[in-house]
Amino acid sequence: MSGPTPVDLADRLAVAIGLDAGDLLIKRDDLIGLGGGGNKARKLQITMGEALRSGADSVLTTGAPQSNHARLTAAAAARVGLRCVLVLQGDAPPRSLGNVLLDQLFGAHIVWSGDESAETVADHLQTAGSFGSISRIPFGGSSAASAKAYIDAAGELRNQVLDVRHVVVAVGSGGTMAGLVSGLGAEVVLGVDCGAVPDGRATVAGLLAAMGHGDQYPAESLRVDRSQIGAGYEHLTDGTRAALTLAAEREGLLLDPTYTGRACSGLVDAVARGDIRPGERTVFLHTGGLPGLFGHPAFAGPDADPPV
Repeated sequence: MSGPTPVDLADRLAVAIGLDAGDLLIKRDDLIGLGGGGNKARKLQITMGEALRSGADSVLTTGAPQSNHARLTAAAAARVGLRCVLVLQGDAPPRSLGNVLLDQLFGAHIVWSGDESAETVADHLQTAGSFGSISRIPFGGSSAASAKAYIDAAGELRNQVLDVRHVVVAVGSGGTMAGLVSGLGAEVVLGVDCGAVPDGRATVAGLLAAMGHGDQYPAESLRVDRSQIGAGYEHLTDGTRAALTLAAEREGLLLDPTYTGRACSGLVDAVARGDIRPGERTVFLHTGGLPGLFGHPAFAGPDADPPV
């Protein structure tokens, strides 16, 4: 990264959801330059550094077919000259759309896990040694070490928005929220669980404990909204569709149907409940994910890939 990502006012969206003009800002981590942008790029500065220091030949990680983390891992590996092996859940789709297309463009070696879990297949590949010395990057790129990237991002945000009262962020593998809580406090950060892990609150709490903050931020202190998961991580909810449509129509802001769309729906509902009120400066952290919009069956058309 070459510098802080911008913060943009979103007055038309703010007024549309019941806040005042000036209340809502968008922290644009989707504009990080690497590989289509997104929050995973901050974490990869740490995990790729670990891989290079270890002398690895390859990096290996897992994810859903439309994983933003997988796409950015492939881009980062290309940038630093390491082979990238991606184990993606399920079977190869009939067509490569969205993030899968970009994974291939970045030169990643993709292995489809079929009926096995992606982690099990990744374990087999690592044991077999087919790709030389492997540095394993965890699901979503989230670890106690990589979550510290968002402690730095929290400091960056504090300098940009001095009176921030709420930061709303999607929760996938938990590292982004954990870093933000460590840097800003549990009372500031509202995480919207997207269903990527069985229990987003427990996952974030576990990362905070591994970072040495377990006593300061126990699970019950965390603000986590689990109401946006719907039928599951891979399924588009009505609230998500409505929220991403509203952001596009009011601000020209593009969200994705898995993470930022859900987080925006969570923001809308938090205002409706009174958890976020007019006059309270609120930052929506845009974590990227736009390529996933073009790979999601609800948007890509009848001949698109099966659900992620």
